[in-house]
Formats: sequence, structure tokens, C-alpha cells
Amino acid sequence: MRTEVFPVAGVRLAAVAAGIRYQGRDDLALMELADGSAAAAVFTRNAFCAAPVILARRHLDQADPRYLLINSGNANAGTGEAGMAASRESCRLLAAAAGVAPNQVLPFSTGVIGEDLPTDPFARAAPDLLSSLGEDNWLPAARAIMTTDTVPKLASRRFQVEGKTVTVTGMSKGSGMIRPDMATMLAFVATDALISSSRLQPVLEAAVGPSFNSITVDGDTSTNDACVLVASGAAGVEVDAEATASGRAFRQAVNEVCMELARAIVLDGEGATKLVEIVVEEAGSEAEARGVAYTVAHSPLVKTALFAADPNWGRILAAVGRAGVSNLDISKVRIWLDDVCIVSQGKRDAGYTEEAGQSVMNQPGFAIRVALGKGQARTRILTCDLSYDYVKINAEYRS
Repeated sequence: MRTEVFPVAGVRLAAVAAGIRYQGRDDLALMELADGSAAAAVFTRNAFCAAPVILARRHLDQADPRYLLINSGNANAGTGEAGMAASRESCRLLAAAAGVAPNQVLPFSTGVIGEDLPTDPFARAAPDLLSSLGEDNWLPAARAIMTTDTVPKLASRRFQVEGKTVTVTGMSKGSGMIRPDMATMLAFVATDALISSSRLQPVLEAAVGPSFNSITVDGDTSTNDACVLVASGAAGVEVDAEATASGRAFRQAVNEVCMELARAIVLDGEGATKLVEIVVEEAGSEAEARGVAYTVAHSPLVKTALFAADPNWGRILAAVGRAGVSNLDISKVRIWLDDVCIVSQGKRDAGYTEEAGQSVMNQPGFAIRVALGKGQARTRILTCDLSYDYVKINAEYRS
């Protein structure tokens, strides 16, 4: 992942140790947006969405946001009306200190589900958050929103429009409970480009599809997932989402930032030791291709074989076979590990050797490619292996 992080004009951040759950580390972050900023967001599709998700959606419909308030350590999910009250109070406390309306604050939470969110830490922390805001605080903020993450996740891009520089910078968190729609992930991407919220939303949705919604660590969706794209307009460069040079450059920058952050989440998957791209092609439809890809990616037998670097190709073959593909002619299915063909004509490829498969799987990253021999549709997702540490991390998460 690129290490240079560019500040975004019109966006300031801060992080403090509020003591919500963790001791001795920052666990509360704030992102301040210049007045008049545009915002777009996508949220989890989990039916048990958390209180901050419900409230952030409402506030986004009511007013242009000025602040994004993000806490780690406590998800404020599965907490009923008390959780809604806590989210409302956290927004009220920050708004009162900042001199804005409560619905101009969007709340976000990540951490343990089912525990009441205390609001006293927000009251204590609000003055410190506001007084320490700065354009260069992306790294402290990215660290503050981490839970089981082992590294902060940041990405930046810059491009030129008629001699002026436009910046796109983002941060995300996520390591486990990762699966599209969205995943246990929060992502916040900001730009100083000038664009309306109505045009910003489709840009975000297009970027999320092949990035955050095409990764999986363990197949579990979260109650708190959110991805927000904000535009301050401070660069004075107007971009649109249509087919202009500036629009194309803007969409590419947003797409690249989202892809880099999504890749970083899988690389930091709980206990992960391998990054694996699963490509399914020659499918009858994209939905069919994604169904096969996720069946392979979520197979515990496949994922543990990836961890062991065991080229047990029968596990991959079996996963493809149970993916529910209609009218599948197994004699047309081919499977590769990188460029090593392991299956063709419904059986082990005649030229395959265990040594060749082992050589690929010993690598820290590689691709599993499946050709179904049915059509032209194609998809790709990113996943990781399943290690001893994944079980340990999640068994001890609340202890």
C-alpha cells in the first residue's frame, strides 16, 4: 500500500483517547467538513443494522453534514432504543461544542456488538477533538478507528485539471467479519473537488462494487458497515460524473483509493497469511460468476488448504460443483492456480504436477481462476486464507 497521504483542503481530522473500551490508545475520531461540502454514503444491508447506521442515514437525508464522529471498541448494535438514544446524544454533544445542528453530525461505531454505548466519554472528548483538528491528522484518525486491525489503512491519489491539483484521500478499518453488503468495515474518502451530492452518490456506488463489495475474509456481514465519500470543493475544481476528462480522472482516483483500501482490508484479514484473487469467467451471468467465486472463497476446506499451502485441488473442484450453477457441463470446466492448470475436462489436467501447484501456493499471493465454459460473464473477488490465528482472535475478542 502506498505510504504517502495527501491532506484534503476543506477537511480536518482529529483523534483522542476517550476510554470508550480501550485504555491507553485513541478510540474516537472526528472528521470536519467545510461548510457546503457534499456527501454520499452506502451502508450495511444487514437487517440488524446498528443505531449509528440508522441515525446517520436519517441525518444525511435531513442536512449537509459538517462532522463525521467515529468511535471504536463499541458497535452500539443490538442495543435497542437505548442505543438510538446514545447515538443521538453523542451527536448532540459534539454539535453543541461545535455550534452546529445535531443532524449535521453523522455517527459511526465499530467494535463489540450488544453492549450499551456510554456517552460520558463523548462529553469529555468533544472539546479536545475540536481543538486538535488538523488537515494532516489522517494517520491518527485511521489508527483510532481500528479494532482487530493490525495496521492503519490509508490511500491517496492526486490528479491535475487545467493546472489545478485535485486530491482524493481515504481511510478504512476492517480485518474480520468481512463480506460484501458491506463488510465490518468503515471507510471514509474525501476529496477537495467540487461536485454535488447527487452526482457524488453514483460515483461512490460505482467505486464500491468492485472494491469493498468484492472482498471477503470470513463471509460475515456486519451490523455497522458504512462507506462515505465527501467533497469539500476547496480545490475550486468542478468535476462531474459524466464522460468529461475531469470526470473520468475523478472517478479513476476514487476507484483507485477504494480498491487500495479494500485490498488492505483483505491483506490485514484476521490471522491472514495469503492474499488470493478468485476469478470466475465464462459464466452465464455475473450473478452466476459471483456465486461460484464466493462459494470457493467461503469454503473452510479451501481456506484452510490455502493456509497450509496444500494444493488439494479437489476442494476447489467440489466448491465449484456445489455453487448451484445450472446446466453445468463439468467437461468444460477448467481451473488454474495462477498459470498452472489443475483441472480440465472434469478431472485433473494431464499436465498438472503436485510440485507445480505447490510452487504457486507457497507464494504470499496468487490467483485461483475458474472457467465455467458457459458464457462471457466474468467477476473477480479478493479473499484470504483461514489460519489458527483467526480462531484465536475471534475466540478471545471480548476477553
